[in-house]
Amino acid sequence: MFRELTPQERYVIEEKGTERPFSGRYNDFYEDGVYKCKRCDAKLYDSSSKFKSGCGWPSFDEEIEEAVKRVLDPDGRRVEIVCANCGAHLGHVFEGEGFTPKNVRHCVNSISLEFEPKKLNIAYFAGGCFWGVEYFFNLKEGVVDAKSGYMGGELKNPTYEDVCSKKSGHLEVVEVTYNENLVTYEELVKLFFEIHDPTQKDGQGPDIGPQYRSAIFVINEKQREVAKKIIELLKSKGLNVVTEIRSASTFYEAEDYHQYYYKRTKKTPYCHRYIKRF
Repeated sequence: MFRELTPQERYVIEEKGTERPFSGRYNDFYEDGVYKCKRCDAKLYDSSSKFKSGCGWPSFDEEIEEAVKRVLDPDGRRVEIVCANCGAHLGHVFEGEGFTPKNVRHCVNSISLEFEPKKLNIAYFAGGCFWGVEYFFNLKEGVVDAKSGYMGGELKNPTYEDVCSKKSGHLEVVEVTYNENLVTYEELVKLFFEIHDPTQKDGQGPDIGPQYRSAIFVINEKQREVAKKIIELLKSKGLNVVTEIRSASTFYEAEDYHQYYYKRTKKTPYCHRYIKRF
């Protein structure tokens, strides 16, 4: 359903007009978030792609995948950009100007956009060795950061040795910070079940022990309900899911040498692999 537009908005969005340079709300605006289509609310640009070009209109060097369509102007000189979902006029795209390493500038009318501030949230997942879980979550679009750590035990400030002793009660857990504008909690839960074996009760792959159990640590009832729903879906597909759903407690960040292990060592996970389940 399209939003009702003002006459000025219709002039730009539907009649392919252009707002005056340096007059738009988002020309000199650099908050974290996502820019959406004014007419249909589709997500078009993440704030990380916005840069200052001095041209007088908001400039971006990359759109959200498949969100923007390019159309050659009737005169064959410029390339128009429109919302891929509803066809709303956004502006024009230029290449070869050298403003950023991507060498692309989406010159967009502010009036064609609606800004939504970044909404960061936290999720916690345990699925065996945290190196592999962290690796796959850090590849997911919308994930700001994934860090390795410990959760679920009684000992304060546990070390890796404490956890490996199997006496502290902690699990190897990954803290996932994500942008709700770009990825949902449900999508993260589904990914979690696609990067480890949720039917293995005593560990994960060759890593055996209570610290390697499969678990989702939830921070509220909404997360709990989502986790339950996905587990029931997997059970309906015939998987004997043993993943625990537990309330989140204090997250203790693991030692520096555990963080981004596979990225630093340029290796690939040995006990985690992606298996499409949904």
